[in-house]
Amino acid sequence: MPGQRRRKRQQADARRRSPTNGPGRWEAVFETQDAAELRDHLRRLSTGAEPVDLTTVRIDKACGRPPQPAFYRVSLFVPDPT
Repeated sequence: MPGQRRRKRQQADARRRSPTNGPGRWEAVFETQDAAELRDHLRRLSTGAEPVDLTTVRIDKACGRPPQPAFYRVSLFVPDPT
């Protein structure tokens, strides 16, 4: 695909510059089974009174099987105090 090498290089550079490379931990802040609730929560995080940098947000999706539905977990990176 044209441009794939450049895109991969840019993504790797962004990961290297990411604030999540330092010491710290991921703290779960929100869980839901509804994708619309997830989108609303992410929108509130990015446009709230204290906007959160979305590079420090991790979204996990645990896929469920019929007796257990899938759910989403939003975690924020909390750097260790130094």
